[in-house]
Amino acid sequence: MNIIKNLFVLTLVISLELNAQEIINLYPEAVPNSKQTGLKETSTSGLIRYVTTPTLEIFLPEKGKAAGPAIVICPGGGYSVIVYQGEGVTTAKEFAKNGIAAFVLKYRIPDDSTMLDKKIGPLQDAQQAIKIVREHAEQWGIDKNRIGIMGFSAGGHLASTAATHFKKSLIKNDNNTNLRPDFQILVYPVISMQDNLTHPDSRTQLLGRNPSKDIIDLFSNEMQVDKDTPPAYLTHAGDDKLVDVDNSIFYFEKLRHYSIPAELHIYQKGGHGFVFRHPGWMDPLFKWLKDLKIKKDN
Repeated sequence: MNIIKNLFVLTLVISLELNAQEIINLYPEAVPNSKQTGLKETSTSGLIRYVTTPTLEIFLPEKGKAAGPAIVICPGGGYSVIVYQGEGVTTAKEFAKNGIAAFVLKYRIPDDSTMLDKKIGPLQDAQQAIKIVREHAEQWGIDKNRIGIMGFSAGGHLASTAATHFKKSLIKNDNNTNLRPDFQILVYPVISMQDNLTHPDSRTQLLGRNPSKDIIDLFSNEMQVDKDTPPAYLTHAGDDKLVDVDNSIFYFEKLRHYSIPAELHIYQKGGHGFVFRHPGWMDPLFKWLKDLKIKKDN
């Protein structure tokens, strides 16, 4: 067991020395909540399917440009695929260029054939990612009190779940590492699992075809906001036909009512996946990070 842990730490050190774009396995030992399966991971045109071995890909700023904060990125894909390159890697490179360490999370896609409980598999991976980044913050030149989570579409549901369900650890956490993200960034996110608001395919993939009302409510993250929910930046397009903009609006309203610092940017047009058509969409995000004292000028 100690040999496995030492190898894991050694991998992290090597990642630091190589200074970016290293990939580490999320779990140094067995993947929790998993089943043996014949499914094989596939990657086509930047889309990943059938993830059974979750990973983190590391993008560190150049030496001298590191500003301290870090972000775990959860690409979208309807809980069916992961838009790894377009929403994950591309975004991570932009963060690193702006002095923010970025970690692209390849999380497990909910599947009854690969998990004992598919509802919690992605959240376990998000919690583990935050745990790893926080526990190795000093090695990566990161401020352990400025570690956020970001998600696109269904990845936005995962990120907002991590931001509202952090009080219950679903992973092995012997050190009682803080699993609360210090901030959250949600891009055209699925927030709710309620009938009149959710993205139906994402809900089915995560919760199954006939989830109970209690499960629907539990994973409707607008209903889980409280005074301890971290600050949030949300952006959406008003003409999004796939994930209704009310997901972002309702979540923003709940945050506002709890006096949680939150900022909401709504594009008049752009549809779902507007980040591929609006090259400057991250500019107000970086301003928000500066205003919130998360990102400091180098």
